[in-house]
Amino acid sequence: MSKTENKEPSFISVPIALLTISDSRTLANDDSGDLLIQKIESAGHQLVERSICKDNLYEIRALISQWLIEDNIQAIITTGGTGITGYD
Repeated sequence: MSKTENKEPSFISVPIALLTISDSRTLANDDSGDLLIQKIESAGHQLVERSICKDNLYEIRALISQWLIEDNIQAIITTGGTGITGYD
């Protein structure tokens, strides 16, 4: 075996955008978003964008579409869903 075949892959930090989809969460009470940020950063990745969006298909699509064309975002994580309500 050559030296290059034994080489372990190096870690690559990923710039990540985080979207919480909720009608009831704010930055002050977005516990799932806070936990995800902690996990992202402790794994060595960078949070480059964070947003909270109401449960509105058009708003969600618009924000994710914008993030998809940004060069500084390589991954998008979404979280949300506090259960089914009359609104759903």
